[in-house]
Order: sequence, then structure tokens, then C-alpha cells
Amino acid sequence: MTDELDGATAIDLARRIRDRAISPVELLDRVIARIERRNPSLNAMVIFGFDEARAQARRAEAAVMRGERLGPLHGLPVAMKDCFDFKPGWVSSFGGVRALRDYRTSAACPFVERMEAAGAIVIGKTNSPIFGFRGTCDNYAFGPSRNPFNLAKNTGGSSGGSAAMVADGLLPIAEGTDGGGSIRIPAAWCGVYGYKPAFGRVPMRTRPNAFGGTAPFLFEGAITRTVADAALAVSALAGYDSRDPFSLDTGLDPLAALNGSVRGWKIGYSRDFGMYPVDPEVLRVTDQAVAALAAAGAQVEEVRIDMRHSQQELSDVWCRLVLQGLPLTLEGFRRDGIDLLRDHPQDLPPELHHWLRVIETRSAVDYLGDQVKRSDVFEAVGRVLDDCRMLVTPTLACLPVDNATDGNTVGPRAINGETVDPLIGWCMTYPVNFTGHPAASVPAGLSADGLPVGLQLIGRRYADADVLAASAAIERERPWQASYARCAARPLDVH
Repeated sequence: MTDELDGATAIDLARRIRDRAISPVELLDRVIARIERRNPSLNAMVIFGFDEARAQARRAEAAVMRGERLGPLHGLPVAMKDCFDFKPGWVSSFGGVRALRDYRTSAACPFVERMEAAGAIVIGKTNSPIFGFRGTCDNYAFGPSRNPFNLAKNTGGSSGGSAAMVADGLLPIAEGTDGGGSIRIPAAWCGVYGYKPAFGRVPMRTRPNAFGGTAPFLFEGAITRTVADAALAVSALAGYDSRDPFSLDTGLDPLAALNGSVRGWKIGYSRDFGMYPVDPEVLRVTDQAVAALAAAGAQVEEVRIDMRHSQQELSDVWCRLVLQGLPLTLEGFRRDGIDLLRDHPQDLPPELHHWLRVIETRSAVDYLGDQVKRSDVFEAVGRVLDDCRMLVTPTLACLPVDNATDGNTVGPRAINGETVDPLIGWCMTYPVNFTGHPAASVPAGLSADGLPVGLQLIGRRYADADVLAASAAIERERPWQASYARCAARPLDVH
């Protein structure tokens, strides 16, 4: 067991387990030791299941020694997210709600079911903002997740703890869920790869309302260091599930898609997604990264997107739509004897209280009006993708922000002098949750201050293979693995 295993890819580790070069127990012990040494300064994993994981690793090792047929992720440690993500008997604090620090459920989310069916071992849950309602990662119960490129900075959210763990080399795969960019946002700020499949590709069960994952579209995906590891994860996660009314039964071979070529593709590049103010340093880095697609043989053209609405209008639409289902969740807690709004209002941030009050005043006509604006976004993106095989934008309009000390870190309130919503208005990701297209955030490079920047790739509806192929092409032309040396050399304490 040498240092080369720290930060090794999922594909490599799974192969070594199959070849009996390492055992699941040895690997898990090494991973746990590394987490115990490095996680306190990151605050990335907040709920730990090490004892149960050790028992699973012993069973996984026995299966190897008996020569049993092994799943593609057999014996591989992974992490799930602590938000709307469940493992039977485990705590679910829904993103660090203090009153829910001991709340447990008997449910299992698709990520846990399918990753374990493929042989993976879930070892803990990662930090997330309260109910996932912002693009940063902070909460009152656990505090902020810290960026391994600069511990003073935030990771982005809502899958912030997952992105920090992967960037720091603690795990090769961690769960991300995405209702407004929650896979792609932290991937961009932590310099890792975040893949959001097409809507329906990976089951995303929402209970008790099975139809609740559509406004905006909600997604399950993976955060990894390499495109191939994301493809491996999606190969385990994707596929039909009768409990999800929108799950797809169409074939996709994610690993085979990595061999696809972008030569001859017409790719549209929008530096502002038709409406955002963008930090000039972000544009400098993404302009350079886009050149990788041209180097791989694509025809890259700058395109104009006619959004018809301002970014401030549309970020408000997202806030209203994404919270429509929360009152039903709060009612479920009330039935379980936990009345958050009456007895624990201080456990929810003021921004969440504000938007809950807003949606209480909304009529059915108002709701449908928001869906019309969302439809305008769908049509605007569709017009570009009718002409281009792929749309490329910066993932985020700004660089990572400083962590707050009060459990309520938010994003910038203005960029280039233009007001943006600090919860989500700087995230160039939520329009793709309005539309349902497959998308990924690819590491584009580092800013002058050494902070990661992401490039967002958006494919046509259900064209997951295109997004994976283009991501792999960028990785070949502009490999980003060397950037993780910064994370490996970071301090292990927080000043």
C-alpha cells in the first residue's frame, strides 16, 4: 500500500481489488485513516458510517477470496450526500438542520441502492446547505465545507462536501444531486468533474410526491476526478426504475462514449448564457479551455442566446419553483413530531424563511406564469442546440467566495456592478435544470490566484454520450490532474 493509492481513480482501485492486488479491508482502512487526518480541516464529511463500512468490507473481501462474481465497483468506498438522500437507519439532517441531527429514516435513495448493488461501500455522508437551497455549502449544524484549494474559500453547493472530498483525494466517487446546479457548482469551484445526466437517465425518486422532481428538473449524478470515473458511476446508476415515473429504459454505454470524437462538431460558446454578468478572470480561463475543443477538431463558434428575461427574473423563478415542494416535506416532519417553523425557526436561514413566505402568497396562475418563463428558457436553449451539437458556457459567473463564520455563507450580491441573487443568481447552471438537458462541469483551469474555474458542457436532450465524449476530449487535450498537487500540499489545520 503505497502513497500512489491516495487519489487513485475508481477504475484503477476496482481493478486492483479484482486482481487481488489490494483487499477491500486494506483499502477501506487506508481511506478512513486519510479521512480522519484530512477531513477535520475540510469539514466535508459530517456523518460517519465507518463501523458498518468495515463490516461490508470484510464481506467484500470474503467474496473476492471465494472467487465470486464481482460488481464493477466491488469493495470501492464512496460517500453519499446529507440532504434528500437516505440510507436505512442513518441520520438524515437534510443539510445541517439542527433539529434533525438525530433524525433517521428507513428509506434508501437510488444512489445507495445502485452503488451498493454494484459492490460499492458507502462510508459516510457529506456536507450540504439546509435543504440544498443555495449554491454555497454552509449550515448551522456543521458549518461550511472548505475548499481544498484554499481553506478560506467555500466549496460551492449544494453537494459541496462531496466535491471537497473528491478534490482532496479522500474518495474517487461521491454522490451529487442537482436541482439548480448542485453537482456542477461545487465541481467548478473544487476543480473536479461533475456530471449531470439527462433527466430520467438516473432514477431520482421524490416522496411522497412521485411527480415532484420536475419543477425544476432534479437529477442524481456523480462527482469525480476523471471523466472515466464518472462514466463508471453512471453505468451503475443509470437505468429504468418502476418507482420513478420519468426513468428511462433506453440504452447507454457511458464508458464506450468516452471513445467518441468531437471532430467536425459545431459547438456554440456563450460567454454569458445570454444574461449573466461574468467575472473577467472566469472568462479568461474559460476562453482558454474552449480552445481544447477546437484542438480536438470541433468547430467552435460564439453564439447569442435570447433569454427574453433578465438573470434576476429567472433566479427568482428558480427560488419559487424549487421550494414548491418544501411545505409538504415540512408537513411530514410535523407528523413525526418535529415542527420546524413553529418550534425551531432559528434552525432555518433567513433567506429560506423569506422564500417560504413568498410562495405562500402565490396563486396557481402565478405558478403557471413561472412555468411560462421557464418554457422561454427551454426554447432559447433549444434554438441553439437545433443549430449546434453542443452548447458551452462558464459553469459559474464568479470565483469561490470566502466562508462566513455564522453558518450562512452566500454567494456574491453583485458581479461587475450588476446585482445578482446571492443564493443562485451567479450560477450559470439552473437554466439547464429548467430544460432537462445533460450537462457537465469540466475543470477549465486555475485563476491567477490559484482558484478553480469550471466549463459547462450542455448536450442535446438525452445526448449523454455527446457530453461524455466532449468531456473526455477536453481531458485529453488539457489534463487537469496536476492541479490536485495544490490540494495534497494544503495545510491540515484551519487558521
